Amino acid sequence: MKKITKTDLAALLKFIGENQPLYLPGRVSGQTNYVRYNENTDVDLDTLKTVKSAKEAFFPQSETLYSVKTEDGKYRISQEELQNEEFVLFGVKGCDMKGIEVLDKVFLSDPVDTFYKARREKGTIVTMACGEPEESCFCKVFGIDCAEPQGDVTLWNFGGEYFWKANTEKGEALTEKCKDFLKEGDAEKVEMIKKAIRTVVEKLPYMNLSLEGWDGTKTEEKFDSPVWDELYKSCLACGTCTFVCPTCQCYDIKDYNTGKGVQRYRCWDSCMYSDFTMMAHGNNRTSQKQRYRQRFMHKLVYFPANNDGMYSCVGCGRCVDKCPASTNIVKVIKAFQKEGK
Repeated sequence: MKKITKTDLAALLKFIGENQPLYLPGRVSGQTNYVRYNENTDVDLDTLKTVKSAKEAFFPQSETLYSVKTEDGKYRISQEELQNEEFVLFGVKGCDMKGIEVLDKVFLSDPVDTFYKARREKGTIVTMACGEPEESCFCKVFGIDCAEPQGDVTLWNFGGEYFWKANTEKGEALTEKCKDFLKEGDAEKVEMIKKAIRTVVEKLPYMNLSLEGWDGTKTEEKFDSPVWDELYKSCLACGTCTFVCPTCQCYDIKDYNTGKGVQRYRCWDSCMYSDFTMMAHGNNRTSQKQRYRQRFMHKLVYFPANNDGMYSCVGCGRCVDKCPASTNIVKVIKAFQKEGK
């Protein structure tokens, strides 16, 4: 167990950022999101949840896959280079770390997504325990301990000090690089911090959510339930929930004419949109009810049924905070809980 004082943390971040790309929560235009660090970055490690999740470090909102140009009447295709430089992702909360593990199930399964794999292999993740979980948080419902998030390194912030624990070989390597900034820490104090965080978690309003029946064994019963008939009606189909979600992995592939050639790129998409998965014959989900149901059935039924019980929700509460119509996943779980479905 190591530690670093809050006043020395700026020097540590500068040191890491000078030696390799460093991404962390930074405040830009009044909002906190993950940004690439430089000396002018307004670092914000105190905000509990960034607007968008940490997944963007491995699954960018938009990325070019390859380019096509014509030279001497011939087409030349060049693939974008894979991530070949090591980088650090700093300040990741337990829910976002679990979200990355969910994406691993998708992008590292056969056929492996080489762009995602390259970033995962080069990235070192420094997680941070949640000092003050918010009322919209419900990560414990999905088995996540925000007091001890997994990652290559775990940090705990308390009393002007950050306690530092390496968990993996990557974490040990980063610890060795940063050894001049770190001092010996008190493991007993960390245990006290974790206990205090867990006490707060137990008092959060959504701790009584029940996942009974959402294990993937009652697919038809959940799919055909009349509960959906009322739930979907207030949904605006804005897609906000999908863009702030740490586990949503849907994307579209498009071509962009640069005037000198064509770039093929992929970008995040939303299953809540009417033109999502548009095929030659049209959309295979033609009503908002179908699209709304698909989103939550995937997270709570289909994904755990196909991934050893792992849910595609991590209880971060972003959709609770951001949905303008309050038709979030908590409302869905509560509605089925109320009906005993």
